[in-house]
This record gives sequence, C-alpha cells and structure tokens, in this order.
Amino acid sequence: IKMKTHTLLPTFIKDRAGSVLIEFALGLPVLATVIIAAMEFGTIMMTSTLMESSLREAARFGITGQQIPGKTRLERIIEIIDQRTLGLVDMSQAQVDILIYPSFSDIGRGEDFIDGNANGAYDVGETFDDENGNGIWDADIGAAGSGESGDIVVYRLRYDWQLMTPFAGQFIGQGGAVGLNASITVRNEPWDGLGS
Repeated sequence: IKMKTHTLLPTFIKDRAGSVLIEFALGLPVLATVIIAAMEFGTIMMTSTLMESSLREAARFGITGQQIPGKTRLERIIEIIDQRTLGLVDMSQAQVDILIYPSFSDIGRGEDFIDGNANGAYDVGETFDDENGNGIWDADIGAAGSGESGDIVVYRLRYDWQLMTPFAGQFIGQGGAVGLNASITVRNEPWDGLGS
C-alpha cells in the first residue's frame, strides 16, 4: 500500500501527543537557571547582610574595652564576627582589618611624602613622614589594633564569595568569586585601664 507523503504531513502536524513533554524539555533549562540564580543572589545578599551585622556586633564589644579571660580583645572580636556570619564566611579566607586612627579625618589617609618626580604617587626612595614609626611608607596610616579609650577604630571585613554556579560568574564577580565588603567606624568609649 502506497501512502502519499503529502497526506502524512498534515496528520503529523495536527498530532499533539507528546507536545507537553517537548515544551517542558525546552523550558526546563531556563527555569533551572532562574531558580539557581535566585538562590545564588539570595545567598550573596544574606552573607553581605550578615557581614555588616557581625561588624556592628563586634564593634559594640570593641568600644567598651571589655576583656574576656584567656583571650585578647582582638581574638574575641574575630570570634564574634565568625559566630555572627553563621559559617557562611570562612574566617581563614576572610580579610579582617581593625585599624586605629588619631581622628575621623585621618581615616584612609596615607603618610605625607615629598613627590620628587611629581608623578603624584609615592616611589621608593622618596622622603616621607613615618607617622607610625614602622620604617616604611604607608598608603593608610591606620595602626593595627582595637584601640584604647577614646580612639577612633575602623572595622573592615572583606570576603571573596565563591560562586556556586559557573554560569553566574559570566555576569557577576571575577574569577568565579564576588568580593563582599563591610565596614564600620566607631569611637571607643571612655574606660579605666588599658585595652589590647
């Protein structure tokens, strides 16, 4: 029995059996991508918020000059940050800077230098005012530590969040990671005794 192909084609086009399966197969990758991206961005936002709140909590402890038996103030501050980020921030990979400044206007200021070649940047060998006495020119005069009574202290936390999906790395971050930053500046309360 010979069937003409021109009669089979309209029959095949009109047949809707299995079309839902094909549509689902075509739409699934898009749906999965949207769901994974939403989870990725949500986790990044939550981690960033936890970093900020952990610094606020650490600074609340730091400004009081309290001492915990068997720990320095700096160790306790790092411990607070670790606890408040709920394990989302790997403290062995995070960069925590706690710097003391003479005044609010000095935050982020570099040591003064004589720009011998007038290029607007410090070059090795140029004369500089060694304000912190460490023997090298510093782009930031902040001294490491949690400060004494009345000191200005800046708490900074930087963490490179490793993206869960390589696909998201095409749109955000660099090298498969997103740099998350948080900071807070406080003045230590007046207290009797010495901090560490």
